[in-house]
Amino acid sequence: MLTLIVPGLIWTRQALADLTYDLPLPAFTALLGRGRLSRRPPQSTAAALAEICALDAPLPAAALRRLALREHPGNHDWLCLDPVRLRFADRTLVVDDPQQLELSGEESAALAVALAPVLAALGELEVLSPHTWNLRLSAAAPAFQSLPDAVGRAASPLPLDAAYAAWRHAISEAQVLLHAHPVNQAREAAGKPLVNSLWPWGGGRLPEFDNHACATTHDALWSDDPVAQGMARLLQIDHSALPTGFGSTNARAPVAVFDALEHPSRTGDALLWREQLERFEADWLTPALGALRTDRLDALRLLAPGDLAAAELNVSRRDLWKFWRKPGALAEMAPP
Repeated sequence: MLTLIVPGLIWTRQALADLTYDLPLPAFTALLGRGRLSRRPPQSTAAALAEICALDAPLPAAALRRLALREHPGNHDWLCLDPVRLRFADRTLVVDDPQQLELSGEESAALAVALAPVLAALGELEVLSPHTWNLRLSAAAPAFQSLPDAVGRAASPLPLDAAYAAWRHAISEAQVLLHAHPVNQAREAAGKPLVNSLWPWGGGRLPEFDNHACATTHDALWSDDPVAQGMARLLQIDHSALPTGFGSTNARAPVAVFDALEHPSRTGDALLWREQLERFEADWLTPALGALRTDRLDALRLLAPGDLAAAELNVSRRDLWKFWRKPGALAEMAPP
C-alpha cells in the first residue's frame, strides 16, 4: 500500500470548485469516484504522521530532526529555535517560512555565535542547518505553537504566564541583537529578507524505540522534512527525500509526504497551487493508478490534513472494478 500525506489540499468547497473546474485531473477524479472518501477533524501534518506511525503527539520535533541531521540526541530535552522573519501584513505580524530567508551557512553561524550568550540561561544553541536551529535545554520548557502551523499566519505573542517570562525576555533580547547585527545590515543593503526573531517549538526528548508497530506496517518514509526523516530513523525504516514521483520501488508499504501544496494554500497563491496540483496528478496519482490497474500496487491511501478539516481517501485494487461509478470532484473533499 502507498500512503500519501498531502497537506494544503483542502480549501473551502466553493474555493476547490473554482480552483479546479478547468483542470484535467483524470487520475484524481477516477480515484475519488471509485474509492471510499471519509472526512476527519482538522489535523496537522505532524499529527497525521504520528497517527499512522503510532507515535504520541505532539512530536518532539527538535530531537527527531537532530537524529536525522546530526546524531542521536541522547537523554536530553531539546527545543527547535529557528531563525524567522516576522513581517507586517494587513496590520498584523505574519510568520514567514525560514526557508525563504535563504540563509548561508556563514550567515547562520555568525548569528548563532552572537545569540548564544543571550540564550545561555535557557540552553545550548546548536545549528543543524542554516534554517534549522536547536536548543539543548537546561530545564524543561513550556509548550509553544508549532512553527509549521504558524507559517503564513498571524504571529501569536507568547503567553503572559510566569512559565514564559524567561522566554519572553530572551527572545526580546535576541530581536534587539538581530536588528543591529552586521549580517542583517549586509542583507538589508543587498535587498534580502532580515532575520528578526527566533521561533521556539517542538520541545521534548526522543521517545524510546521498542519493536514499534510502525516497523511492521510501513517500511519506508519519503519526505524532505528532517522531522519526518528522524521518525524514520527512530522506527528503523528506510527513508529518503521525497522522490520526483511514484515509480518502481522495493518498498512494500511506503509513506510519502507531498507538501508542495501547503505553502501556496497558506498564502492564497492560487496559480502556484494549481501548478503543484497538476504536478501531483502527473507524478504521483497517474502512476499510482496505473500501478493499481496492473497489480503492482494493492491499495492507495491518501490523507489530506488541514486547518479547516481533514479527509482520507482509500482505494483498493478491487475498487477499480466498480466501473459504474462516475468520477468524483475534488470539491467533495472539502468540509460541508
